Amino acid sequence: MTVASPCIAICRIDPESQRCVGCLRTLDEIAAWSRLDDAARRAVLQHVARRRDGLGKTTP
Repeated sequence: MTVASPCIAICRIDPESQRCVGCLRTLDEIAAWSRLDDAARRAVLQHVARRRDGLGKTTP
């Protein structure tokens, strides 16, 4: 099974953090997503989870 994208269709880059305000990925992570294998995608999702935890946000 392929790891699904965390995109929630709120695609706007925060100018201060340089991350998407919807999925919290960086532009580099978003651009690379389609080329990443599942292990690398899971690593990105772990980074996203840590970012979300740091912001006090709940999972969408």
